[in-house]
Amino acid sequence: MKPYLTPHIPDVSIAEPAAVYLIASGDLRLSANQVCWPAQRNMEEQIGAAFSKAGYKVIRTHPYDADLDHGFIWSQRMGMDIFQTIPPNAPLVVAVAVWQYSYHVLAGLRDHQGPILTVANWSGQWPGLVGLLNLNGSLTKMGVPYSTIWSEDFTDPFFIDGIRAWLKEGKIEHDVRHVRDLNSAKLPAREFELGSALAKQLQFEKAILGIFDEGCMGMYNAIIDDELLNACGIYKERLSQSALVAAMRQVSDDEAKAARLWLDNKGMRFITGVDEATELTDAQIHEQFKMYIAAMRIANSFNCDAIGIQYQQGLKDLVAASDLAEGLLNNVERPPVFDEISGEELYLGQALPHFNEVDEGAAVDALVTNRVWTAMGLDPANTLHDIRWGKRYSIDGEDQFVWIFEISGAVPASHLVGGYAGAVSERQPPMYFRLGGGTLKGVSKPGEIVWSRVFVMDGELHADIGRGTVIALPESEVQALWAATTEQWPMMHAVLHGVNRDQLMARHKANHIQVAYAPDAETADLALAAKSAMFAEMGINVHLCGDIKVG
Repeated sequence: MKPYLTPHIPDVSIAEPAAVYLIASGDLRLSANQVCWPAQRNMEEQIGAAFSKAGYKVIRTHPYDADLDHGFIWSQRMGMDIFQTIPPNAPLVVAVAVWQYSYHVLAGLRDHQGPILTVANWSGQWPGLVGLLNLNGSLTKMGVPYSTIWSEDFTDPFFIDGIRAWLKEGKIEHDVRHVRDLNSAKLPAREFELGSALAKQLQFEKAILGIFDEGCMGMYNAIIDDELLNACGIYKERLSQSALVAAMRQVSDDEAKAARLWLDNKGMRFITGVDEATELTDAQIHEQFKMYIAAMRIANSFNCDAIGIQYQQGLKDLVAASDLAEGLLNNVERPPVFDEISGEELYLGQALPHFNEVDEGAAVDALVTNRVWTAMGLDPANTLHDIRWGKRYSIDGEDQFVWIFEISGAVPASHLVGGYAGAVSERQPPMYFRLGGGTLKGVSKPGEIVWSRVFVMDGELHADIGRGTVIALPESEVQALWAATTEQWPMMHAVLHGVNRDQLMARHKANHIQVAYAPDAETADLALAAKSAMFAEMGINVHLCGDIKVG
């Protein structure tokens, strides 16, 4: 009798003493990994020096690849293979200096039994903080325990004390006293009744999210299971991005030209050139308007209440970026789109909420905000932003931390100084967007905002919500911040009420934060109350963050 081919599983159970093991998840796009690698390498050297001073050596579990010219984990299979060499009980550091695809390493992190520490550099150059928060949100959704920390140079007491605590106790405790659970009984009666009624209407009538392919850029935390969504009255219409390309082919050149002319007449500027590889061209813009019209028509045909275009991965290799279309969809005032058969204007006088990168937590948030703000007679335009970076400034003689929020798409013109007339479209960075396309770039106007995030924790939906104020910075500083981040993208400068830098980083469970304006502080407080009530009635666990006067 022939023997069975019993698989051999290598024994990697013994970790080296006084050592931590390090992994670095990267992008799926080779160009991004190559451009961003020097920043990652520099950060890892600093981390290694910090652990060395604490008496530990850092073992990098995967080498620099000379053929690829970077040292990132760049696929899910690669991540799985690397974890086969890591002792399961070893202290593990996930070093994040760039945007990274969390799913590359989630399989290994799900099974890892030793303490996990996610680490990011405090820099706006490449979105390392964004990558860290996405990874943290994904681990939270999975129910995998982890600690997290960040630093500008990895020599400050906050970082040094943090890693020493992690090495000794296997965890880092952060101050999250700014978070408290909502007490609905303390909400103002009128807003409580409005939010509750809107939630009951949603659960009775139901709403549809148009999902143009799930799982954008490995964002596991951005996928919400149907069972959780359906209980809120929200359902998915699963759409294919190939259908979007097909619908774009049915949009006439005259229709696309009319949309461009509408924006030209509003005073929006397009910075164009002739080199398709490096400059924004009229042909790219023309294609973006076809996408805008096609997306709205598909949304209408399926009666969608909100839509999300993934763009990554396959769509980026077929057409120009979706970002300009996203920003237009989120604004009430925008180029008109008409039904092909009836000639009826679609979503007349309404925003069609678009959730960038198919982030379904942002989708729920955008839908709720749209309904609450509309019912209150406010501009319902809202958007997600990346939590990109932040700095301290002296504002009116007071030292305050100002967040730099940025996102490639979805920002509506009504959020920007000057509206469309204050907006400019620039070509997306070639390392991320090979076929180009323009953004809807501008600086967010000063004013009062409500911020929030819907996320999955302990198998349930949760929502963090708070208040903030958008401030104006000197033009020279605005330009410096764009130069230090991504100069083609719209930007918001926000002070969050009663939430400091480290508290937000320690608590936030996503790379994205949702924002919506209110005309004044009192109205913003009331809108927050109504939104909290709607969340709660939908069965979402609501947590108030920072200085909030209601609830």
